[in-house]
Amino acid sequence: MAGPINWLSQVASVSKFGLLSIPQRAGSVAAAVFGIAGVVAVLVGVLSMGAGFQKTLEASGAPDAAIVLRSGADTEMVSGFLRESTRVIADAPGVARTPEGSLSSPELFVIINLAKRSTATDANVPMRGVERPAFKVRDNLNIVEGRMFDWGKNEAIVGTGAAKEFAGLELGGKIKVGRRDWPIVGIFSAGGGTAESEIWTDARVLQAAYNRGDTFQSVYTKLTSAEAFQEFKDALTTDPRLNVKVLRQTEYYAQQSTAVTKLITTLGFLIAILMAIGAVFGALNTMYSSVSARTREIATLRALGFGSGAVVVSVMIESLALALVGGVTGAIAAYFAFNDLEAATMNWQSFSQVTFAFAVTPELLVRGIVWAVLIGLIGGLFPAIRGARLPIAMALREL
Repeated sequence: MAGPINWLSQVASVSKFGLLSIPQRAGSVAAAVFGIAGVVAVLVGVLSMGAGFQKTLEASGAPDAAIVLRSGADTEMVSGFLRESTRVIADAPGVARTPEGSLSSPELFVIINLAKRSTATDANVPMRGVERPAFKVRDNLNIVEGRMFDWGKNEAIVGTGAAKEFAGLELGGKIKVGRRDWPIVGIFSAGGGTAESEIWTDARVLQAAYNRGDTFQSVYTKLTSAEAFQEFKDALTTDPRLNVKVLRQTEYYAQQSTAVTKLITTLGFLIAILMAIGAVFGALNTMYSSVSARTREIATLRALGFGSGAVVVSVMIESLALALVGGVTGAIAAYFAFNDLEAATMNWQSFSQVTFAFAVTPELLVRGIVWAVLIGLIGGLFPAIRGARLPIAMALREL
């Protein structure tokens, strides 16, 4: 041996041999890269569904807004109030007020059955009866097509998500509620929140259609500030005339997203794990082929004084490089395939459909690439150890 060789130079030299031999192993390399890319794309794609659903629910609430339900109710579907109770809530301290009155909105929530445009299968669609304060309590609601419904008439406006997802909800369409047809006179946006999955109409008209009398299921309120929530809550929960549950809207919608998000995340990781097992075997095959094709070169270098550690590191570098290429490819594919993809799913808390857009976030992209790196580490470890332990004399005799 002519003299000591810098360890980093050893790693660089052995890595160079491996990377230059990739064209000779194009088939196995491509299989490994695309296998890893598939794992990342599927993982990111499935998790982006959960992220989009959660984002939609989070956009539905504001720090200075609250929702009041009957005590013991987890959703609007199982809640209920008489008109007298909604007036007590509107008069509570902490509620924002305008010259027209308190920013407190008693609302009726029902489910109607409509067909999805894409599959023609029936789905539960939420229909909400509101009064005038609802449009000030939710200050991000805007009519984007058509007009506002006329109070006292069987007319409705629909969210942008519902209009795209369900049959009959396009501008000018009609739906049958009770015994009458209700024309769709407007389409509204709501800052990406769950209201975009709903149909809105005059609460009094909807009460009559369902024989609900003068009852409501929830009260949405705008507070003077986020800090006023505790005062508002304490006033209502200690009032002997009421039996209520008071939540920040952000807290309420976070609870609504829990079940679906957990289900999607669990399924996403299970699918990714199964696919990752296959990708690991693909990476193992590729790296074993790489070591086998370079047996003589590695043995020659070791005979010249290159250490076993340099061989291990160089093989791992090659495996990680291929994994990163696959990971980045899968992440890019997932972004263009899934980001802002519109869909609808069941909200199991309210048993109604929620329309949302998939959200491929930077966090998900990083998570996918981390998975690719882990696959590369596992797939390169054993071939690297094999290359380092191969007896020099035996390796030099191999063709």
